[in-house]
Amino acid sequence: MARYTESDCRLCRREGKKLFLKGERCLSKKCAMEKRPFAPGQHGASTMRKKVSPYGKQLREKQMVKRAYNLLEKQFRSYYEEAERMRGITGENMLSLIERRLDNVVYRLGLAPSRAASRQLVNHGHICVNGKRVNIPSYQVKVGDVISVKENKQGKEVFKAVKESKVIVPKWLEFDTTKLTGKVVALPARDDIDLAIEEHLIVELYSK
Repeated sequence: MARYTESDCRLCRREGKKLFLKGERCLSKKCAMEKRPFAPGQHGASTMRKKVSPYGKQLREKQMVKRAYNLLEKQFRSYYEEAERMRGITGENMLSLIERRLDNVVYRLGLAPSRAASRQLVNHGHICVNGKRVNIPSYQVKVGDVISVKENKQGKEVFKAVKESKVIVPKWLEFDTTKLTGKVVALPARDDIDLAIEEHLIVELYSK
């Protein structure tokens, strides 16, 4: 499957906001947005002064969410189409579906420093759902599902560090630091999203 292979920091600079793609680096002075808070490229700084059209705003919002969650266009479009068929507000439904991806849940439980790292943990078979190994990052968790680190992988340094840290999880999840086990206790609500997203712009873009 095609994947973006260039610098993650360029994506943050292109969207003009931190997408937290590099974990702790994004919170340090090494963050590219701290040093060069303008779009990449020769004329990046000059683009900050240009007026953005309504279509441009819609496109940038879609690209920002795609990049934050590490999704391809086809995947992102499929979430929108599924959300449109559901009852309720399309934009909120779409964000709820994306939030319930297994790779995102692993990140939100604090088992990985970024969504890219959590995707790798899932791909490598380190994560179990209800006791069974799942290596599909797009797997949709449900209320009541138990997410855990595979028992023979808990000795890895990355997981030892989690046990020694204080993890703050959103209210739709529960997490036992000592057992490295999380549980989905509710569906994610709109105010549980940890990114500043104007989802109505994405809905307007796709509904044209």
